[in-house]
Amino acid sequence: MTDLTPPTRRGPLAKREARLAWGLLAPTLVSVSLVVIVPLLAIFWISFKPVELADLRPTAPIVRESLRGDGDDMRVEYRLRNSSRTDPIAGVTLSDTLPEGLEPAGEIEGPCTLEGQRLTCDFGDIEGGFSDRIRVPVTLDGDADAVEAAAEASAPVVTGKGRNVLTDATFTLDNFRMVFDGGEFWSVLGITLFYAVFGTVGALVVGLFAAMLLDKSFRGQGILRGLYLFPYVAPVIAVAFTWVTLFDPFSGSANALLVQMGVSTQAINFFGERPLALIMVTLFEIWRYFPLSFLFILARMQSIDTDMYEAADMDGASPFQKFWYLSLPQLLGILSVLFLLRFIWTFNKFDDIFLLTGGNAGTRTLTVNVYEQAFALSNIGAGAAVAVVVFLCLLVFSILFFKTMSREEGL
Repeated sequence: MTDLTPPTRRGPLAKREARLAWGLLAPTLVSVSLVVIVPLLAIFWISFKPVELADLRPTAPIVRESLRGDGDDMRVEYRLRNSSRTDPIAGVTLSDTLPEGLEPAGEIEGPCTLEGQRLTCDFGDIEGGFSDRIRVPVTLDGDADAVEAAAEASAPVVTGKGRNVLTDATFTLDNFRMVFDGGEFWSVLGITLFYAVFGTVGALVVGLFAAMLLDKSFRGQGILRGLYLFPYVAPVIAVAFTWVTLFDPFSGSANALLVQMGVSTQAINFFGERPLALIMVTLFEIWRYFPLSFLFILARMQSIDTDMYEAADMDGASPFQKFWYLSLPQLLGILSVLFLLRFIWTFNKFDDIFLLTGGNAGTRTLTVNVYEQAFALSNIGAGAAVAVVVFLCLLVFSILFFKTMSREEGL
């Protein structure tokens, strides 16, 4: 009787194909790891470190050499200091060779010895903020300019082992405590969600209406489509400056028009008052990014079979019924994908808000908070902690999104 049980072990050909597949995928996996995974792990690592902006440079001894004085008071000076004001450096030594044309002419103060032209100094352990100056009396024998250039060109050798806060085993939760302490975080999170949700939904709705308007063929259709793309392709700094100038409370055209029409009795500070500033930056987000939704939705609408609409016309369906029962179900897949992408991009958006308001007047989002913590306050660890919170928020959103949306909708 023939045994029809499939083999449970892979044969030599299957193993060879698997090795070939992994070999072909290896460059892609390495590239993804270097571009995505490694920076992400670095952000997680820094978020648990007490790192400030000055700590990005490892603690090390710094020395500067110069030729000072003239005549009998000529000397070579070495200015040694600790790059950190708090962390010590162990085993600090300095060594240098005096150039030809300079002869030692006296005793040297400090922990230094001079053998011929060779200078050696042993400072041992130096504390944070340490600064010292070593003077080596010399006499000049040769051209002064050439000797001075030779003296300053020969870099002294400095050794010492200091603490590197980025690579040591010191970890802390203070960065996350700083993020979550008080009610500021929840306020910033609420502003970010408002900006992301309404900016995303608004861009999809406006893009949908724009696609419906340009779904028909008419004269000048190509020109109008090109004009629709202008907000998306224009440089963000140019359009942001235009909006700020247009809605300026003192010289903006929008305020002048509103006052002349009697809509407002005085100028309105659109980007300087709460909650109007948040509404304005959200409208800017909708205006700037609806062309992307418009392009994808229009492409999907033009791929829908027209036979369904002809049958609906014969049955007497209204335009709204054709849109609701025919067009919208066909567009749910692309709308879902666009909502996912636009929400992630808007949640991470920084440049638009920073150019329009700088995060003031109730427009401080999480990404603006990352910038302020990392660079305005020089706290790189706290900035990385906020970035980790942003990543976790988007990860939770993506998981819920994919669990909620069905596979029939194209996901």
